[in-house]
Amino acid sequence: MEFIDVLHSRRSIRKFKRTPVADELIKELLEAARLAPSGTNLQPWRFVVIKSEEKRRALLGHTVSFVTKAPVVIACCVDLTTYNIHKPERVKELTKAGVFSGIDLNFTDSDKYWRERGAMDMAAIREYVSINCAVEVEHLVLRATDLGLGTCWVMMFDHDPVHKIIDLADNLFVLALIPVGYAEQSYLPRPRLPLKELLIKEI
Repeated sequence: MEFIDVLHSRRSIRKFKRTPVADELIKELLEAARLAPSGTNLQPWRFVVIKSEEKRRALLGHTVSFVTKAPVVIACCVDLTTYNIHKPERVKELTKAGVFSGIDLNFTDSDKYWRERGAMDMAAIREYVSINCAVEVEHLVLRATDLGLGTCWVMMFDHDPVHKIIDLADNLFVLALIPVGYAEQSYLPRPRLPLKELLIKEI
């Protein structure tokens, strides 16, 4: 499928067939997500693939019901430790690869740079890594469309119970639940504002 066709074809799917999703396709979705860009290549995303009926049933009452009826649910999670622990390491990797060479962001001493920049509080870190993780989610749902699968980006869930059900460590939190399956029916395009209402100006 041409990429522009993927963009036009993507829908938020809330009714799924009972047809199982092959493991190879799930791997394709995760691979697409893995390739997403992130600030200083931080890659803060982590995944829990929920396939068992028992675990999906356990989510019932803690999220919108259609999520639990999909054959697969992918919990897209964020690792809060990636910023403070791994960011200097990621910057060193990028510096070594030469990506900052010849531009203003040439970190010759990345450790010094991050020390002088100062620490971010946990709320700011959570917001920062969540924005990065959102890019990964979009990669995943677009690849799903390309493979003929339906998804829906769901953020309506009770965080603490879901965290417990999928048994996450304290440094992880769930950003979104993505039900995955074959759409039960076709859906018309959703209305979108015309570009002339979105473009503020050209300067």
